[in-house]
Amino acid sequence: MPIRLRMAMHGTKHKKIFHIVAINNKLRRDAKPAELLGIYDPHDRDELNPRQVRWSVDRIRYWLSVGAVPSKPVAKLLELVRLLSPVDTDIH
Repeated sequence: MPIRLRMAMHGTKHKKIFHIVAINNKLRRDAKPAELLGIYDPHDRDELNPRQVRWSVDRIRYWLSVGAVPSKPVAKLLELVRLLSPVDTDIH
């Protein structure tokens, strides 16, 4: 079962929220994911942190260790926090 780490879009038209999910690559775009790994809300801002990502680092590491491939946007986020090195981003 090929698993992919990607973002799923939720919310209303001008208030989008992105869930970072592990999902079977063969399923449709809006299918139920295998696991919810984190939430990225670009509208949730405060003075110190302009944008926040809440995620489970241990579960992301687990999925990467069993061969899950991150999408390009998720790979960029993982590189920013050094969970993924630029060499590991061999995305097909």
